Order: sequence, then structure tokens, then C-alpha cells
Amino acid sequence: MIRASQHFHYRATAVLLASLTACAAPGDEARNAQEHTSIIQDDIQDDGTSIQDLVNGYAVFRLQADLSHLSESDREVVRLLIEASRPMDDVFWMQAYGNREEALTLAQGDPAVRRYMEINYGPWDRLRADDPFVAGIGAKPAGANFYPADMTADEFDAAAADNDALRSLYTLVRRDEEGALVAVPYHEAFAEQHAAAAAKLREAAELASDPGLATYLRLRADALESDDYQPSDMAWLDMKENPIEVVIGPIETYEDLLFGAKAAHESFVLIKDMEWSERLERFAALLPGLQESLPVADRYKAEAPGTDSDLNAYDAVYYAGDANAGAKTIAINLPNDEEVQLAKGTRRLQLKNAMQAKFDEIMVPITRELIVEDQREYVVFDAFFGNTMFHEVAHGLGIKNTITGKGTVREALREHASPMEEGKADVVGLHMVTELLERGEITEPSVEHHYVTFLAGIFRSVRFGAASAHGRANMVRFNYFLEQGAFTREEGTGKYRVDFAAMREAVSGLSELILTLQGDGDYDGVAQLMEERGFVPAELQAGLDRLDSAGIPRDIVFQQGLSVLFGGG
Repeated sequence: MIRASQHFHYRATAVLLASLTACAAPGDEARNAQEHTSIIQDDIQDDGTSIQDLVNGYAVFRLQADLSHLSESDREVVRLLIEASRPMDDVFWMQAYGNREEALTLAQGDPAVRRYMEINYGPWDRLRADDPFVAGIGAKPAGANFYPADMTADEFDAAAADNDALRSLYTLVRRDEEGALVAVPYHEAFAEQHAAAAAKLREAAELASDPGLATYLRLRADALESDDYQPSDMAWLDMKENPIEVVIGPIETYEDLLFGAKAAHESFVLIKDMEWSERLERFAALLPGLQESLPVADRYKAEAPGTDSDLNAYDAVYYAGDANAGAKTIAINLPNDEEVQLAKGTRRLQLKNAMQAKFDEIMVPITRELIVEDQREYVVFDAFFGNTMFHEVAHGLGIKNTITGKGTVREALREHASPMEEGKADVVGLHMVTELLERGEITEPSVEHHYVTFLAGIFRSVRFGAASAHGRANMVRFNYFLEQGAFTREEGTGKYRVDFAAMREAVSGLSELILTLQGDGDYDGVAQLMEERGFVPAELQAGLDRLDSAGIPRDIVFQQGLSVLFGGG
């Protein structure tokens, strides 16, 4: 297993490293020849949608927060953390596509195309199955720009058998002068960007009022320069009283659709909502009991979740990199390191202002279009918040290491690991809500509120497209629930009605299925599940088309930065 604390020796040549500084995108050799002749896809897409329509599919939201309770020095910390986050944008462009400025020239001066490329971090539409919206660009490589464009999976597996570094979360895979695959560590490939971010983190550490935050910032700066992230992950979980939060560095593996093995760079700068966080505190203590209540055989829940896990609510003030690409994250469960999770648990961060924006701008209009009239009253923000929160809590439940000797679940399921984990979190989270309501640990909103809001949430998330981990997980869940009668579609109106008893049974059944597949590390079983249920049925597509016709945004895009937050600078 590749651990965050492992160090490797690399044989990349100086010539190779120099060429990596620009981080050329896969297929550059072919694309460079046509850069000057490539044209924007016709102003009207195949489905009659213009590029400006696509841009308008994102509702604009200003990322602001009340900073009045922060000291002057802590407000300066927020400013420095935003500055530290900007290099994450630069790195993610390199990982997702290649050179940002070269990519933006493909817009040929069209402001709508340029803006849509900025939203998507490249010429592929993240909410529409990564379809290219620039002519001649071709399909997006499954491995993005983490691997050579001409590399095959068999070639990688053969090389990785003799070089564990190729599978590291924190390396690019490139070819040396002889054409052999080599691993280039992130801290070398992105040395300039990492150094710039680390300098700002250390500067912020000197001003931070909370000692735990200061320690974390220094260790995170060290991690960016060494690719050893485990100490900073531990320190991050040790923080309890910090009023400011930053999540920064290479974190999630969703961008790597080839193997799910490479972490993409991102950053969140957050302000803790103390009142809401206090309301959530007690749920962390319930994790061991919730693990025991999972509807699966004991061997699939033998691992004890970390007792130091905590839940907090935040207002987001800055997103960068992977977090800011396409659909915006509204909740976080980190760290991903299985060893840290078992030792310390995880932190669940609910991004309340971004969540409220999605509920108001997207969920409410969707409810009017696709939920039967007598059940619309059940779609409420508190249920949306709760479902999202327990999704993140559920990431900490189940099992991290297979019971069949196949290593971690992530290693065994490879490219299917992320969609299965997201699917688990959704359905097990809903199982947890049901359990807590039945035990009286929570009393409102009701299970009816949670179930109908959950269904409306599926319609919202499905629009992210099947290319995302969340999108594939949504389709498996939607089709499974439909088969089990958890909800039905009215023929005349095309609106959906939840059957509450059948939903309860479907939640339990799908939870058991996914937890078992994960525990067994059953790659073939997961692949079969995705093939059989990971599609959009025609009736659902008709409903999604109605949402587009009604002009309901697919997601949100931010006005953010120092000028938005501080009014200048």
C-alpha cells in the first residue's frame, strides 16, 4: 500500500524534469499541429444549446462570510490563505489539461467559450460527460494529464510491479529518454507552485491565533515540499478550536478516471460557524454505535471508526483547483489516508453558505418540476443539510481494508473505488438518518422530509453527468431504488412520488450490497453493478431535459477572492 509517509527514489533525468515544468497535456503532439486551425464548436451545440447557455447553467453566487468575530491578525491569516490557494489553480490546470494559457487560446477571443473553459478547467464539459465543446480537441484522456497519452493499462501495471512509486498518489507518470515509465514526485514537478503556497502558509502560521492551526499550517507547508502529507493530516485532526480552516494540496482522485490513483490539487478556505458546529458535535460520539448498526454481516464492519472524528459547519470564502472545477463541493470528509482514518477518524466539513445557495437556486425549482405536489412540502433545507452531513459521516463507516487480502478497498476497486465510495456514503448516510430518527437521537426533520429531499437531491446530482464519481453513484442508486419501488413516476405528469416503506427497505438493501462489494474487494462485481445500473433511463432523461428547458441551473459558480471578501486588495 502506498502511504503518504513513504519516500521513493526516482530516476527521472534532468531533461525530463525540465520538460515537465510546462506539464504538457496528453496528446499535445497531435494538438499542437492543429492549434491554429482548431475552431470553436459551432456556437450552437448538437442539442441546440449555445455556449452562453452553458455558462448560464451555473448560478452566480458571491462567496462571503462574517469576519467580524475574527481578530485583525486572523483576518490577515484568511487573506494569506487565499493567496496560498491560488497556486493550486495553476497546478490543477496542469493535471487536468496542461498549459492554461495555451488552452484559453482555443477560445479564439470568444468570451463565452473562454469563461466556460475557465469553469471546466479545460475544453471538456464536466457536467455533460466530459464532452468537448471545442472542435478538434478530441475526447478527454481517462487519465487526464497524470499519465502519458500513449500509455496502456497493461504497460502501467507491468512497470508498477517493479516500481511502487508509479502508483503513488503524489507522482506524475512520464517517460524517460528511453521511453520507460518513470514516476516524478509532485514536489519536483510543481516545485514553483508548491514553494509559493508553502511560503504563504508559513507566513499565516506566524499570525494565527490558534496554536493548532499554526502547527498544521507549518506541517502542511513542509508536506508540499516533501510529498509527506501524513504528519499534517494528523495535525489537522488534532485541531479543535480553530476559527479558520484551510484544506490545501493534492487530495481527491476523481480526476484520474484511468486508475483513481492520482491526487488532484485543490484548496478551500473556510470560516467556522461556531453555533452550527456546536449543534453537530454530538453526532461524532455516535459513530461506533452506527457502525454496529450497519445492515451487513459483522465481518464487513469489524473496523472501528476513529473516536476523534468531528463535525463542523463553515462558510466558504475561497475555492481553488479541483474543488472549483465544474460542480462545486458542498461538504468534505477528510483525510483520505486509511491509516489516519483508523488512528484518528476524520473531519466532516459542511459548507453551509454554498449548500444554501444550491438549495435555493437548484433544489427548490427542481422540486416544483419533478416532485408530486402533495410531497413538495417535505423538501426543506434542514433535510438537505442533514442528508449531506450524514453522507460525509458515512464515509467513515464500513471497511477500509478488504477482508479477502486484496489490500485497501481503494486499491482493489481501482477506477470504481470513488463511485462506489460515493454511492456507499449516500445510501449509508440515509440509513444512518433513519436509524437516528427511530432511536430518537434526532427528532426533526422527519424521515419523510429526509426521503423526499433525498430524491430531489438525486435529480440535482444526476445532472452532474455520468463522467463524475458522484454521477455514476447516483445512477446506480436511482435505478436500484426504482427497481425496488422506493419511488414511482406518474405517467401523466412525469413527477415522482416516494413510497416511504419501500424506500426504507431499498436503503437497507443497497447499503448491504455496496458494503459487501467493498469488503470483498470485488472488482468484477462492482463493474457488473455499474454496467447494469449506471445509466440514465429514458424517462429520467425526459425529466432532466425538462429541468434544462425550465432554465434551472445545473450548479453554481463563484464570485470570490480578496476584493469580494474584503472589498479591495
